[in-house]
Amino acid sequence: MRLLALMIVLPLVACGGPTDDDVVVFAASSLTDAFDDIADAYASSTGESVVISAAGSSDLAAQIDEGAPADVFASADVATMDRIDGADGAARIFATNRAEIVVEPGNPHGIATLGDLADPELLVVVCAEQVPCGAYTTEVLDRAGIDLTPVSFESNVRAVLTKVELGEADAGVVYATDIAAAAERVDGVAIADEFNVDAEYPIVALGESGEAFVDFIVGDEAQAILREHGFGAP
Repeated sequence: MRLLALMIVLPLVACGGPTDDDVVVFAASSLTDAFDDIADAYASSTGESVVISAAGSSDLAAQIDEGAPADVFASADVATMDRIDGADGAARIFATNRAEIVVEPGNPHGIATLGDLADPELLVVVCAEQVPCGAYTTEVLDRAGIDLTPVSFESNVRAVLTKVELGEADAGVVYATDIAAAAERVDGVAIADEFNVDAEYPIVALGESGEAFVDFIVGDEAQAILREHGFGAP
């Protein structure tokens, strides 16, 4: 099964714009909440401020390719990281994740398995295949032998989550950590281990100014924060 979408990539600008003294981190959208907390911990530990620019990994990689000033790149998959010049052999896996079905609170449609998503009466949204969450979704559906016809393909995983939160979709496929972050607004349905995949998150410093932050990410304090947000160990 293939998921296709036409995407428009827009430049991402951090609120207020970073200064020369900030560590600018481009991070996959699924890392938003965890990296906000890690940035605070890093600032407390080092006195250096961190600006997090979060979006779909593919969008961020494209911006880096076009010369966007980033000190660190954290992707939701290895394939996207491999597009970055100099990342080969330098990137480090720092976290893992799992796919999960997101549904409206109370699961009003009684969705219990991946197969239920093929119901033509359901409004299902997924990530575009060009971004990691879409590639993982395709792999999960292929493993389960499910042919899905989504009503939309989103540019990042948080967009999928938001559509279900707002009632614009009945269900979607996101990361387990996204459901944990929105636990008061959505419910999750586990995907059977035989069909699920382990999403690996690599990180790389794009210059000397990002090396200390990468070292912090793989250290005990940041790893504990990642566990609190539901990410698995690398």
